[in-house]
Amino acid sequence: MPKGGVTKSGYWKKAKGKDHFLFSVKALSKKFRGLFVSKLRKQLPGIPQALYDKLFSKKWVVYAKAPFGKPEHVIEYLGRYTHKIAISNHRILNIDTTNRTVTFSLKNYRNQGEKTTQTLSTQNFIKRFQNHILPKGFTRIRHYGFLSSSWKKEKLPRLQLQLLDKDLETTAVLTHQETSLHRRCRHCKKGILITLLTFDSRGPPFDYKKIATRKIQKYKN
Repeated sequence: MPKGGVTKSGYWKKAKGKDHFLFSVKALSKKFRGLFVSKLRKQLPGIPQALYDKLFSKKWVVYAKAPFGKPEHVIEYLGRYTHKIAISNHRILNIDTTNRTVTFSLKNYRNQGEKTTQTLSTQNFIKRFQNHILPKGFTRIRHYGFLSSSWKKEKLPRLQLQLLDKDLETTAVLTHQETSLHRRCRHCKKGILITLLTFDSRGPPFDYKKIATRKIQKYKN
């Protein structure tokens, strides 16, 4: 959770305080306890007051993990979840092509994480592997707030420039110069490719040919 937020006018506002976190974990625990009990009162009005008194007498603990120190740490952490497979190669100990079995190592969490091995038929092994494949339409990571999909293209780059304290127009010129070499025409090696039209996963609009033709004429003129 970042230490700050976006105002209604679209500018970044940093939270007050010298610390590098938004909320103190102790204050967050008390706030969470109060909100939880408040929702509980509305959902279950028949609960006696003695139970609420007991809830407030306990110290609630909200787990708030410390932020990552560098961007490299964030990439390494997210990479373990976005690109990690169900089982790594070093855990596969033996593949018996004759009997069609696979032997692999695992931790038995029912017995305090004891390391052991298991042998399955290739068919059952593949079935278990498929259980870790997300169904179509599901994503491993979801973003919210200014990192959501609706913010990424236009609003998020502006916020990043504000935090870097750079001028928008100057940065736009530098960005074009830096990316122009990557947009070089692959055939003549001289011309610069120009984006005429972009569209999402739903496909191009119904009259996209007319729109593209008008843009071509605009660039020619």
